[in-house]
Amino acid sequence: MTPLAPHLTAFLRERLPVQRRASQHTCDTYAYAFQLLLSFASQRLGKPPSLLSIEEFDVALISDFLVHLQTARRNEPRTRNARLAAIKSFMHFLEHRIPSALEQIHRVLEIPSQRCDRRLVQHLTDDEERALLDAPDPTTRMGIRDRAMLDVALAGGLRVSELVGIRMDDLRFDGPYVDVVIRGKGRKERQLRLWKRVGNSIRAWLAVRETTAVPEVFVNAQGRHMTRAGFEYVLDRCKAIAVRQCPSLAGRQLSPHVLRHTCALRVLKATGDIRQVALWLGHASTTTSEIYLELDPLEKLQAVAGVIPPSLRPGKFSPPDRLIASLRGKPIMRTESRRPRREAGHSSA
Repeated sequence: MTPLAPHLTAFLRERLPVQRRASQHTCDTYAYAFQLLLSFASQRLGKPPSLLSIEEFDVALISDFLVHLQTARRNEPRTRNARLAAIKSFMHFLEHRIPSALEQIHRVLEIPSQRCDRRLVQHLTDDEERALLDAPDPTTRMGIRDRAMLDVALAGGLRVSELVGIRMDDLRFDGPYVDVVIRGKGRKERQLRLWKRVGNSIRAWLAVRETTAVPEVFVNAQGRHMTRAGFEYVLDRCKAIAVRQCPSLAGRQLSPHVLRHTCALRVLKATGDIRQVALWLGHASTTTSEIYLELDPLEKLQAVAGVIPPSLRPGKFSPPDRLIASLRGKPIMRTESRRPRREAGHSSA
């Protein structure tokens, strides 16, 4: 029996962060998936997680775990598929480390993902965006910081990890504009030039930021690095204030990714080019950006206008005379029956 613990530790500490250069968010998500899996397997097999072996994680156990996610934990298919993706990534890692388990590994890799409905992405309207940006108090230090963070998030379409990870040396001011170096997923970098209002918001925050030991631009009230949870708290607080000006925000699920979707739609409407959206958001492929085409009605109208239908042979339908007569309400003369009538006085033999 091959112990699981050393291989899983190498996967989470070396394979993901070092070899694959996965983001911290990805590492945390995978670690949580295995936390759920090990807890389930420990309860099912009656042994502590540290004593579990790789051979025990067969198709039957993992399939039961996926069912457990959707029944006991009430996870949606999208979440179930994300947990399965983490398990399959670990199995690929084991292929070259444990050749004796190749048959078991390949069977696990054959577990299919579950089909799930693709929903339209959520985004803010112009009025909702304006109300959200007006929510922070520009006369206070924290209000200036909150407005700068919202401005950068909406203008750059940043992931929350990209937003809180911006450092002081990532900013380059060019007159009224500001160039920002963004470190995206997989350590990919891109540079965005943001417009005057965003540059002014960042300048206003830097003027009151004070000197701190952390290199990140946005810090919390204690002068430490702003976290993902910290920005989500700021967003919830600004939403509660913005609802007074724009009541439609009350029933809306507002997350940092909604701000990213809002920026993507603005870029698509301004350029009409899905490739520009992919470059602006840092997508590796335009396939990821195609979800925004479903939300842009102008893109659909342009597609319809650009289609030239084929020319067909003209013609006009001419109904028969009896049909015209019936439509006009005229009596229709019956034609003689093909079967001859019997003459009077004659009977059948």
